Amino acid sequence: MLKIDGLTARRGGKTVLTDISLAVGPGETLAVLGESGAGKSTLVAATLGLVAPQLGTVTWDGRPLGRGGAALVMQEPRAAFNPALSLRRSVLEPLRAQGMPDDAARIDRLCAGLELDPAMLDRKPYTVSIGQAQRAGILRALIAAPPLVLFDEPLSALDAVTQKQTAGLITALQREEGFAALIVTHDLGYAAAHADAVAVLRAGRIEETAPAADFFRVPRSAYARSLVAAATSLGALERRVA
Repeated sequence: MLKIDGLTARRGGKTVLTDISLAVGPGETLAVLGESGAGKSTLVAATLGLVAPQLGTVTWDGRPLGRGGAALVMQEPRAAFNPALSLRRSVLEPLRAQGMPDDAARIDRLCAGLELDPAMLDRKPYTVSIGQAQRAGILRALIAAPPLVLFDEPLSALDAVTQKQTAGLITALQREEGFAALIVTHDLGYAAAHADAVAVLRAGRIEETAPAADFFRVPRSAYARSLVAAATSLGALERRVA
């Protein structure tokens, strides 16, 4: 289980996160909601160890997240890849960084689960569609079978149809692979359809945490109620990415 306990972190000379405590277990999805500037990206960076906490800990099963313990799917799919390398070479980097052998059978199986033609991996990032690049990014994140995968706005660069397809593929692969997922997103419809639990981040602090079903039925805090009301008025919850 991922456990974030009392995390306080600074970035750019100021405190961005204060006393953050969250948990997510294998096979579970925690969606972290919040407006721009709430500290979601810093939370991802601190979880990955890219930002050192001033206070608190980030652990998996009681131990610090080690090499290969977590993987990241980024918001902008093409920019997440080295443009000079083929997608295949980038996808294999996590295996090689951990001294693991190339696994063609696993690539083929994950490609099948992502509905991605394996031949597409021999192309450069900017010669494929954004949707294909994002699926390759998910493939790279999963290739070394990490117990935890972080998704930083994984659908925001995609069109509505591709969002729906990609969200469903992520959920299906999570059932097969059993990884814990921490997803930071503005998309309440995605969270309502795919998350087990929700945490609302506001100005670097946790405003509310709850099982997803309870949160979307009766959010407790005034701020959370305003988020749900805004999403409802825009039709986002009726157009859930299912």
